[in-house]
Amino acid sequence: MINDVHKHRMVLFSCEATRYFADKVVVAMNKLKQPDEPDVVLGQLDISHFSDGEFQPSYAESVRGATCFILQSTFPPSDNLMELLLSIDAAKRASANKVIAVMPYFGWARQDRKDKPRVSIGAKLVANMLKAAGTDAVMTCDLHADQIQGFFDLPVNHLYASYDFLDILKKLQRANKDTFTIAAPDMGGAKRAHAYAKNLHCPVVICHKTRARANVIERIQPIGEVEGRDIVIIDDIIDTAGTLTEAANELMKRGARSVRAFATHAVLSGPAYERIDASALTEVYVTDTIPLDPAKKDLQGKIRIVSLADTFARMILRVYNYEPISSEFPL
Repeated sequence: MINDVHKHRMVLFSCEATRYFADKVVVAMNKLKQPDEPDVVLGQLDISHFSDGEFQPSYAESVRGATCFILQSTFPPSDNLMELLLSIDAAKRASANKVIAVMPYFGWARQDRKDKPRVSIGAKLVANMLKAAGTDAVMTCDLHADQIQGFFDLPVNHLYASYDFLDILKKLQRANKDTFTIAAPDMGGAKRAHAYAKNLHCPVVICHKTRARANVIERIQPIGEVEGRDIVIIDDIIDTAGTLTEAANELMKRGARSVRAFATHAVLSGPAYERIDASALTEVYVTDTIPLDPAKKDLQGKIRIVSLADTFARMILRVYNYEPISSEFPL
């Protein structure tokens, strides 16, 4: 499993918000190792919390000279990002040889440009903070925009959920081979939808969306053949689910036979669960880069979880062994 290219040992840690995911990654990594190799274990990273709201990470074991992978998705609250930054800083100060931030979900990715005067570019700021903390490389999945990789002055290992989604999509296509269609929920997702459609050799529908204001949709106009089609909407993030559910409802009004959705990151804020449950969507497939809200369990009947733990396990080992990762992703 591990080449003799270098002598640096690998250690794996997780911050608090992504411990559920890290545990699955460790199980997957142990399935990949050779019988004579020691088990991969999740190192102990303790977080001390103080009464004023501050916290301090500390490692309960030595990381000196090690290649240190730290897992943490930076979904809200912002404490999750700060915890990752402090953990990276602690590892570097403890003489880790390399620190790789494994961020299944990269928060602030939608702040990738100045779309109006006097606003921040949050994605660039986060990239700067990760470098300042001492990060040597970043591993993440389905960035909101590919050009965010250019915000970093360090290597970015960009993974895609397409590896895990395609098997499910191909099964749906076989069941509906004459009517299967890929859709983008807005113009911004057109490139992603076309990439899936090209791989699956199926038609595409693009939904043209206009907003009245932030998170409020004024109108959705589908472009392409809708009537009698079994449509799958492809997206990277579901936030309030307003765009997704309005698009699904509009597609059904225009004669679609069924509408499903595949999205990598289940942010699901505000009324998202209620909107999905009440919508025309048959199923919604999301990954486990962000945990679902246990308090909304009764509203999750349409949601299907696709785990990326196996993919991250393979990619962590490839990065550690200086092996390429691009061949793993067909889109």
